[in-house]
Amino acid sequence: MERAIDLQLEDLKKMILLMGGHVEKALSLAITALLNKDLSLFAQVHEIESQINEDHIRVDGACMNLLAKQGPVAKDLRLILSVIKINNDLERMGDQSVNISYSGKDYLSHKPIQQLNDIQKMSEIAGRMVKGSLDCFVRGDTEQAKVILSMDDEIDALKNKVFKEVKAHIKGNPEDVDAGLDLILIARNLERLGDHATNIAEDVIFAFTGKDIRHGGKFG
Repeated sequence: MERAIDLQLEDLKKMILLMGGHVEKALSLAITALLNKDLSLFAQVHEIESQINEDHIRVDGACMNLLAKQGPVAKDLRLILSVIKINNDLERMGDQSVNISYSGKDYLSHKPIQQLNDIQKMSEIAGRMVKGSLDCFVRGDTEQAKVILSMDDEIDALKNKVFKEVKAHIKGNPEDVDAGLDLILIARNLERLGDHATNIAEDVIFAFTGKDIRHGGKFG
């Protein structure tokens, strides 16, 4: 027999997926605006971030309602606690997408200093990590969550490459320091997006196995 809480937990998953879709859209618009030099898209990022903030409040409220009224057992409690943490990670991703839009707009006001291929690659990986980690959560797929964890290394390597190349350019072209700092901030925010997607993958493993793999904890 299906329990009442099962239906509410499914609703929670749907809410998280909707919020994740808004995060994916915000990130995509911020990067598209940068790559296509389309300033009008930056304003849309701010609009979507407002929706993400509304999602954040709505999900928290639904979780608090479940905790207060349903008396969840251990497995259900792990799932609800994971949703609360995922909700916070997604909200931070919305903030980072806005940060990217600010830095991207500033960068476009300067003379370009390098190709943005690595920034584009970072954004593509981050987008796959966000979507993939949430898909894992909805399916309870802990094995695929481990794949998401490994993708974080790709973003870190690309961020380090961008940092190194920008710093080398600034040394020879000090007049480009502002543009260089904008690119560093964009890369840093993309890296942080990857970190938050990694957190979600870790929460998937905790929710469905009870194993806490943060801070070097083992899985499997």
